[in-house]
Amino acid sequence: MSLIGKEIQPFNASAYQAASGEFIEVTEESMKGQWSVVCFYPADFTFVCPTELEDLQSQYATLKELGVEVYSVSTDTHFTHKAWHDHSDAIGKIEYTMIGDPSQRISRGFDVLNEEEGLAQRGTFIVDPDGIVQAAEINADGIGRDASTLVGKIKAAQYVRNNPGEVCPAKWEEGGDTLKPSLDLVGKI
Repeated sequence: MSLIGKEIQPFNASAYQAASGEFIEVTEESMKGQWSVVCFYPADFTFVCPTELEDLQSQYATLKELGVEVYSVSTDTHFTHKAWHDHSDAIGKIEYTMIGDPSQRISRGFDVLNEEEGLAQRGTFIVDPDGIVQAAEINADGIGRDASTLVGKIKAAQYVRNNPGEVCPAKWEEGGDTLKPSLDLVGKI
C-alpha cells in the first residue's frame, strides 16, 4: 500500500539530537510546519547503514537551507544511537536527529518494518509541512542510497506545492521548464 499523499501516523519516540548531544522526544507533530526527510535503516553498528547516514550528513547543510529537517530511524534505542555516535567516525559527523524505534511503531506506520527480523528496511520519505508523504523510496538491505538525489526531489516537491496546477517533468532542475497538465498537452509530449 502506498503512503504517497497520506498523513504520517501518530507516534511518540525518544531520540538522540546529535547536534546538541541531548535526548529529546519526537512526535509526528515535530515534523509538521517544515519539510522533513525520514530515513529508515536496519540497525546501528552495521555495514551499509553508516555509509548512508554519513552521506545524508553530507547533504544536511543543503537540506537545512531548503527548510528541511532530517530524521534517521532504526529499531534501536536512542541510547544505542548515542553510543554509535560516540564510537564511529562516520556517525560521529551526524548533526541531525536519530530516532529510536524499539517499539517498531514508527517503522510499521511508514510500512518499512521487516516483521521477521524486527528491523526497518531502507526507506526514505519526504514529508511536507502538513505531515503528508510526498515521496518514498525503499531499497533492499544490500543497496545503499544516494542522499544527493533528495535535494532535487525536495526542490521539485516544494515547487509543485507553491505552484498549483504545474508539475515538474523528469530531470527537472530548479529554474527549468515545468508543465501545466491540460487537454492541449495530451499526446504532445
